[in-house]
Amino acid sequence: MEIVKIDTAAKTIQKVEDYVAEEKPLHILINKKHYATIMCTPKDLKEMVVGHLLSEGIVKTLEEIREITMKEEGICYVNLKPEINIESRLKLASHIYRIIPSACGGTYTPQILKRLKPVQSAVRVRAETIQDCVKNLNLMAETFRKTGGVHAAAIYKADGTLMAFAEDAGRRNAVDKTIGKCALNNVAFKECFLALSGRLSADMVLKAAKVGIPIIASIAAALDSGIEIAKMANLTLIGFVRGKRMNVYNAPERILLS
Repeated sequence: MEIVKIDTAAKTIQKVEDYVAEEKPLHILINKKHYATIMCTPKDLKEMVVGHLLSEGIVKTLEEIREITMKEEGICYVNLKPEINIESRLKLASHIYRIIPSACGGTYTPQILKRLKPVQSAVRVRAETIQDCVKNLNLMAETFRKTGGVHAAAIYKADGTLMAFAEDAGRRNAVDKTIGKCALNNVAFKECFLALSGRLSADMVLKAAKVGIPIIASIAAALDSGIEIAKMANLTLIGFVRGKRMNVYNAPERILLS
């Protein structure tokens, strides 16, 4: 789009073409009933819906989804198998009929925490692998370089093999997209780690814990709420992964120095 760029040092005003990150509503209907409207970057939408349903606990496995149909007008129809009690799942998720802005921070309730199971994984990852993979986010983040308006997330195997990458205006959406991509390709989450650009809040850690990802690493900081959930879920939480340094807030035994 055309913008006006002002440079006070050069004392210039000029009209230029520039890239702007997209944000559009996606309306999700489960069994023909409105579940949520998510503001997101309109790319990898089916994957985002799959990842969102898994990471929010609406479905427990990919097999519970009978069909997903995407419509051009920004509507996604999700058809679950008839034996799934969707009303019960929605009550436990505590997020029914909602609008989710891209910049939101999620919420969690005592009911969700009671049902949170510790992550079971014997995976070990070299510290240098974590550093290299987080650094690679910047190299892969083409939309961020153009617009500066999106977050990036990626899921890697323990040896650093990339399994999924996504960008979105919302950091939660970026994570959901990578989870959905991996789920659709039958990736074993317990053998992987999640790398992202956003801060490590409770909602982000919960998403990883619910699908069994044992390690999260970010360029950004960890919040106390995220650390609390990581401890409850036996999840390795790493923040400020920059250069040759990183801060490990929980379960450092999964990180190897050599």
